[in-house]
Amino acid sequence: MRLPRLFTRTKATRPALSAPIRGRGGWWRILESYPGAWQQNVEVKYDSVLSNHADFACRTLIASDIAKLRIKLVQRDENGIWSEVTNNAYSPVLRKPNHFQNRIQFMESWILSKLQRGNTFVLKKRDARGVVVKLFVLEPGLVTPMVSDSGDVFYQMNTDHLAGVPESVIVPAKEIIHDRFNCFYHPLVGLSPIFAGGLAAMQGLAIQNDSALFFQNGATPGGVLTAPGAIEDETAGRIKEYWDNNFTGENSGKVAVLGDGLKYDPMKAKAVDAQLIEQLKWSAEVVCSTYHVPPYKIGVGAMPTNNNVQALNVEYYSQCLQVLIEAAELCLDEGMEMKEGVGTEFDTENLLRMDSASQMEVLEKSKGIMSPNEQRRKLDLKPVTGGESPMLQQQNFSLQALAKRDAQADPFGTAPAPAATDAEPANDNAAEAEARAALVEIYKGLI
Repeated sequence: MRLPRLFTRTKATRPALSAPIRGRGGWWRILESYPGAWQQNVEVKYDSVLSNHADFACRTLIASDIAKLRIKLVQRDENGIWSEVTNNAYSPVLRKPNHFQNRIQFMESWILSKLQRGNTFVLKKRDARGVVVKLFVLEPGLVTPMVSDSGDVFYQMNTDHLAGVPESVIVPAKEIIHDRFNCFYHPLVGLSPIFAGGLAAMQGLAIQNDSALFFQNGATPGGVLTAPGAIEDETAGRIKEYWDNNFTGENSGKVAVLGDGLKYDPMKAKAVDAQLIEQLKWSAEVVCSTYHVPPYKIGVGAMPTNNNVQALNVEYYSQCLQVLIEAAELCLDEGMEMKEGVGTEFDTENLLRMDSASQMEVLEKSKGIMSPNEQRRKLDLKPVTGGESPMLQQQNFSLQALAKRDAQADPFGTAPAPAATDAEPANDNAAEAEARAALVEIYKGLI
């Protein structure tokens, strides 16, 4: 399919495009806590869920942990090893994605959009060479995927002046980086964890709101005024209004004088009786489970007794962060159209950093594998002269030297030594030879 230009106005003539709304759940869905909940006015309010303390903590924790990781440009050498490099086409946009965000703010927006909406849409801006020079995270509500009759993918964007979109336009898929997950109903439509944890978040908010009202009433439960006989509705209304005005809210705890056989009976259970703290903790744990965040990371539940910091971080990384990080890396590689052997990589070293004692122990055991300067680099120390080669102690031999030793007839010298002979060893001392010659001449003269 060909378009007359990169950005096509929505009013222009174009092939038929349709949003993915049929057969797979649709683009916009009503979040129901159970089948039929919407008809019964039981709904999960998106904005309210975002204000739940557990949901807020999970989203911001994940986004900040990923955003703080530096994005490296790496290249594969002839040995298959990926090393960090710089490139004029890719490095500038990785350092500064756009004119109003640094890399941390940009990646936070990326991850938060994916967690809150299930989709992240990033608009690419190119220079005259066609090289991507800026990236803009778009508001998910302003973007809709479109599919043509031939199966080609486009994206309809509404006005977004901050991203430089002056009017509603449709762009081909190559101009949008679309990162999505939990695509249950359509491959172009992701679902947020709020889809599964929204009801628990609403329950937690209800518990907190109820507790706030309870303590605003002086921590005094509600109740019922009863009379020994029948009373008129007008009288009942008057008594209720008088009671509400004088003995609730700021006036809670005042002394009430009852007559005519009136009796006050508390109805509502106290907070301790309803076990609200346990219910609130349970709702927070459910929210954590939908984000795959260990509850202790957001202050819910006890910290594990294991004091191995790295092991705890590795668990958190593998079950929660890794898929988000690797998905973002692939999206950046493909979106910036990097050539084969070049890619992006998040620097996870700071995230998985060990405690000082464990780190020094690992560096000590890395002798012979890492050079001293590589070890010093792990500690943010400058290189030293002569520290570029891995080192081992002298008693260590190469496998080749050991093979030559083993190839000898008696490599370990276990055979007995040859017996000594009676023959006088030759004396090569020149002075002694000359003295003997002189004695022979003297003997000849005497004869």
